Amino acid sequence: MHAEILKGRQIYIVFPLIEESEKLDLQNLQNGYEQLLQYFPQPDFQISVVHGRMKAADKDWEMQRFISRTSQIMVATTVIEVGVNVPNASVMIIENTERFGLSQLHQLRGRVGRGADQSYCILMTDYKLSKESKERIATMVRTNNGFEIADADLKLRGPGDIQGTQQSGLLDFKLLNISEDRKIMDAARHLAIMVIENDARLEKPENINIKNQVDILRRKNKDWARIS
Repeated sequence: MHAEILKGRQIYIVFPLIEESEKLDLQNLQNGYEQLLQYFPQPDFQISVVHGRMKAADKDWEMQRFISRTSQIMVATTVIEVGVNVPNASVMIIENTERFGLSQLHQLRGRVGRGADQSYCILMTDYKLSKESKERIATMVRTNNGFEIADADLKLRGPGDIQGTQQSGLLDFKLLNISEDRKIMDAARHLAIMVIENDARLEKPENINIKNQVDILRRKNKDWARIS
């Protein structure tokens, strides 16, 4: 961090919590800010602080300090994951990486590397990691391809439930695996489009079995076209 700041670059440090929690043993923004002051004392260094509990005007003021390079370090929660463009920032440090999802980590990492300079994303974790956390971090280290990361996230978390509020978990398919059977799904979609283009009402003799099955499913399933 010191080396990059001496080059004129800037640093993001992201924390999962604003304050210390009795229930969760995680790094938090307030303690992190106080610790940083020991290594980057004022007035030689300036640190911006941004989190979700701040008033919009205060957040904007702190952001402007960072954008204008008045401050060299931004200590923040995930409020900076989108909509922040500071090409001069070259280091992103994420505390307790295991607490974040893959898409969120990918968004956060996207805050650096926006300029022409070499950039770094440092993923800090606890010593004890679940198998899923290790897989998420390994994916982040292996690739910065957003499509590959989204696919890995789908395999780890599942697609959720389109008919309810569950945002992760596996759908109740008897045979299909939505993350592994993509070729079959693509082929089925292609065939379905061909059938509809040639026989939109499914009136041809060769499509009568499909029509009967569609009629059965229509009686059983929700009509998503009527939901606004």
